[in-house]
Amino acid sequence: MRSEDGSVSVVVAAAVGMALVVTMGAADVGRALLARSRAEAVADLVALAAAQELALPSGTDPAAVAGDLAEVNGARLVSCSCSEGSAEAVVRVAVDVRGFLLAIPDREVVGIARAVVDLPA
Repeated sequence: MRSEDGSVSVVVAAAVGMALVVTMGAADVGRALLARSRAEAVADLVALAAAQELALPSGTDPAAVAGDLAEVNGARLVSCSCSEGSAEAVVRVAVDVRGFLLAIPDREVVGIARAVVDLPA
């Protein structure tokens, strides 16, 4: 029985290593889901701001308003279909996901939102 001394510690070390990798993977998935949620929330906010500029023009380009607001909220405006005179704003914003614990390259998640201007006639 002396030849098997220490075999349990090898198994325990492997199990702890696997548990660590699984935990880090779960944390990375959580980080990506949180970034996706943030991208969707910022896209909603930016679309509403662009739609407000379409409904009640202040003389500023709706896409510029959308871009500034996206930047303030930690995102980047990818596209804005919100030309003056239109009745809707469709925006795409991107949020960077960085700092993964596992060896995964940095990613970017995109949020898309649409806001419609419905003014009474």
